[in-house]
Amino acid sequence: MDYKKIVTDTNAITRNTRLLETETENIYESAAIISKRSEQIAEDLKAEFEDKISEFQSVNDSLEEVYENREQIEVARYYERLPKPTLLATWEFLNNKIYHRNPIKEESSDNF
Repeated sequence: MDYKKIVTDTNAITRNTRLLETETENIYESAAIISKRSEQIAEDLKAEFEDKISEFQSVNDSLEEVYENREQIEVARYYERLPKPTLLATWEFLNNKIYHRNPIKEESSDNF
């Protein structure tokens, strides 16, 4: 998923917990799903950021030759301005963009 195209809040806001628990009927299960998805998004963004930054690295850097590269700074600023992974995961959860299942609930419904 292209996280850069998601339009969501860039600051944390107060959420209605009833909206978060409607999907799973358990606020703690919803929080766990959002947390796991947030970790996945953070890993994806970190890998993408490191790939872009590695393009600017030179092989023979020494302490005297280290200087600030304007392109690196712009890339870093761009990624800093993106919504945080938790906010992206919450948006995905509220808009039913996350597939999740609970095997324990599936087992208990099969037994009845």
